[in-house]
Amino acid sequence: MNRHLLHLPMIAAATMLAMPFAQAHAGTDAARAIPGGLHHRAVTERFIVTYRQDSAEARDPHAAVRSVNFAVTRAGLDKPVPGAKRTGVERLSAGYVRKLALGGDLVRLSRPLNDVQAHGLMRAISADPAVLHVERDARLSALRDSPAATAVSPRMLTSDDQPFPTIRWNYDDPRGGANIAKAWELADGNDVVVAVLDTGIAWHPDLDLSLADAGYDFIRDAFTSGRPLDGRVPGGWDPGDWSNTPEYEECFDEPAGEASSWHGTRIAGIVAGLASSPLGGVGIARRAKVLPVRVLGHCGGNLADLADAIVWSAGGHVKGVPDNKHPAQVITLGLSVPSEDGCDEAMSLQAAIEEANRRGTVVVAAAGNGNGEVALTMPASCPGVIAVAANGITGQRVSDSNFGSGIALAAPGGGWTDGISNGLIWSTSNHGATVPAEPGYVASTGTGLAVAHVAGVAALMIGAVKQAYLPALTPEQIREWLVGTARIFPVAPDRPVGAGILDAHAAVVKALMGKAEPEPVMRLERGVPQPGHGIAAGASLLYAIEVPPGARYLNLRAFGGRGDVTLHAKAGQAPVADGTDADAASDRPGNNEAVVKPRPQPGIWYLRITARQAVDKLSVLGNYVL
Repeated sequence: MNRHLLHLPMIAAATMLAMPFAQAHAGTDAARAIPGGLHHRAVTERFIVTYRQDSAEARDPHAAVRSVNFAVTRAGLDKPVPGAKRTGVERLSAGYVRKLALGGDLVRLSRPLNDVQAHGLMRAISADPAVLHVERDARLSALRDSPAATAVSPRMLTSDDQPFPTIRWNYDDPRGGANIAKAWELADGNDVVVAVLDTGIAWHPDLDLSLADAGYDFIRDAFTSGRPLDGRVPGGWDPGDWSNTPEYEECFDEPAGEASSWHGTRIAGIVAGLASSPLGGVGIARRAKVLPVRVLGHCGGNLADLADAIVWSAGGHVKGVPDNKHPAQVITLGLSVPSEDGCDEAMSLQAAIEEANRRGTVVVAAAGNGNGEVALTMPASCPGVIAVAANGITGQRVSDSNFGSGIALAAPGGGWTDGISNGLIWSTSNHGATVPAEPGYVASTGTGLAVAHVAGVAALMIGAVKQAYLPALTPEQIREWLVGTARIFPVAPDRPVGAGILDAHAAVVKALMGKAEPEPVMRLERGVPQPGHGIAAGASLLYAIEVPPGARYLNLRAFGGRGDVTLHAKAGQAPVADGTDADAASDRPGNNEAVVKPRPQPGIWYLRITARQAVDKLSVLGNYVL
């Protein structure tokens, strides 16, 4: 009997572990690597300058360019140098590119600057009284698969194998899964629009592509987009983002580029795959609509394009682009850029996220795959996003998932560190090394995949509320309820990665039920320790102390006993479960935590003690100095 064959590339560890259902179908194709990410050269040639509204520079592009060119001279950067590799330009000058949707002016230099030169120029630009803010137009990259899982062995599977029901651990595994199937009893995400801001989308039989033409390619630069001319174009299609050919050598230090990633297609499959083919896997919100928006191309993308794409996706106006007829209720960002100051240096990105939230759009961002502090990446560190870390099949943090107090929760992201060969995340993909070719499936790992799970569950929550004719959820409610319903980690995380693991069913129930009974609050008397408290791992206790006007210091402490806790304090209301909205925090190893707040706001201060590891015999103390 003839059997339909389908290519499914499979990631394996260095020992080339194969998944059980594919053992009899080893292919003969050469191995194809999916590297864990590229190292961009530390150069900058584009800057976003925000001028005061009443300034001539804010109104006149010519005045804006003159301002930057004066700064070039003041910074001593106008002296001739040998010609650049691509431009051949010797004397540095600035040219105007465009105005961003929310007001910043994008300028481009005639040649790139190194890090020291860029800082010097930004200082010179900032010295102009007309300037409110200046920032680099930072280079973005998709969150590729984790470096620990790079070897790919192509396999041939037949329709008789039916692999997905046996490897969808990320949906239902009681340790690391997200409790997805049970949520389908309540919601399917019907007609909720999820914008995937990524590499675009490739044709695939398991994807609803009804909004692909309605999407948009926001990459303006011809070099990055791969088009002959600069400019944005309609449609959210992915023509490929390969960077391993000679014309892209200047983008990276090492490695020397990679094949097309089809990253946006993979994210889309997790969010809303259709399971329409024999081997297909159903997405989390299978009746949601994916709006693909291309912001990543050859060698990555740029922050200015991303900021405009966020505004447009949420229904805002961007000059030169037709208004979006399908505003998204959810935006997913599986991309990142390192940043020494986190989101503080990216006013344009912050403003775009704030605008999306104001329009009622939830923005979900991947924590990043660098095994580092999330506060040093964008956009995950930006206010207004739900930052998501990755957990593996056993519920542990994926070894190179970023971490930190800014993360809201974890979601399935796969990983080999669990020592389990089927602990990866499968999704839709394409086999083209450059341009689109045959559609297929790929297994991989990373926080970009984790963020797709959270975006899909947010769509389930929104769809359930809409179907029940309940008031629309706000981004703040969705974040609070995702965090509040997260399942306790089965194993205490080695680093802070949020309140727990995504629980789709609990989140949808919470969305339908609304606010639960008020959380119990234990009152603290000034200077009187409360001893003997026990807290289960992942759980928290809430305390409150009333601070009178005129207090000079507020001192909040946890001490004694055994275990490991964090302390978050907030004036006027309880900190959320993960403490990310707290006014003050203490997060040291063990049980000894302390916060000292000078000139505290008078009124009720709430103190949340969260157990990273199970705690007993803990004492809590609140005191203030008048």
